[in-house]
Amino acid sequence: MKNWRDMVAYKRFRWLDHTGKKYFHGKSYTALTSFAVDDVLSLFVRGGEATPAIRLWTHPETVVLGIPDSRLPYLKEGVRMLSENGYYTIVRNSGGLAVALDDGVLNMSLVLPDMKRISIYDCYEAMVSFVRFVLRDLTDDIEAYEIVGSYCPGDYDLSIRGRKFAGISQRRVRDGAAIQIYLDVEGKGRERAELIRDFYEVAKKDAETKFTYPVVNPAVMASLSELLGMDLTVSDMKKRVQNALEHLTDEIVTEDFSIGELEQFEKRYNQMVKRNEEIAEMQ
Repeated sequence: MKNWRDMVAYKRFRWLDHTGKKYFHGKSYTALTSFAVDDVLSLFVRGGEATPAIRLWTHPETVVLGIPDSRLPYLKEGVRMLSENGYYTIVRNSGGLAVALDDGVLNMSLVLPDMKRISIYDCYEAMVSFVRFVLRDLTDDIEAYEIVGSYCPGDYDLSIRGRKFAGISQRRVRDGAAIQIYLDVEGKGRERAELIRDFYEVAKKDAETKFTYPVVNPAVMASLSELLGMDLTVSDMKKRVQNALEHLTDEIVTEDFSIGELEQFEKRYNQMVKRNEEIAEMQ
């Protein structure tokens, strides 16, 4: 297994803070935009002079579904319930299952090049270790294993004392990869879990399905603020991530998208819109 510091040991890193962003080059900044942006960043981190990137992003009330969720037998009823509760719904193009986002959830994408020589598991381990490094002065209790009863469960759920606050997914495009994590920073993790629990109850009911969907137990989820017993904000976490990156690299650059990246963004965004046509009609 590769050392996580070696994986982020680049002299130059690109920093993109998209938190609170309303528009991106003429497009409303929804979760559709975010996943298209990560695809483009992954496409362009190639070659010997590649600049890896860290991107931070937030979205107001949004539920991001995984591909298996799009096959739920009563999906239309589930999406309608989310809409009635003020949530916008999309299906993402990376792994995982349903996740609840709002302004208290910080999403972070670590976009790395040369993925042909690095395993999927090494990428997950790199993100886990980076988050531990970001929070190293606050806790050494962060563990990575599947939290049964959480939403979007996986082997790399991040938890403190058995309660999950973060989940990781990964999207590989050609030779680049976006390792994506959502971090429940502020607010009530339990309330987010209750929403996803209710979604599955409405969208699946008692139907028999080939895929095993999670039975969500809100008691096993919480925000970092709750788990650490302190008023930790998304703004605080952004500063922590930037400070951690400054320890690991020589130069941080904030470059806008190039003409080539913008051309690819149009294509990837349109693909995301097409992927979500049926979901859009349900809301």
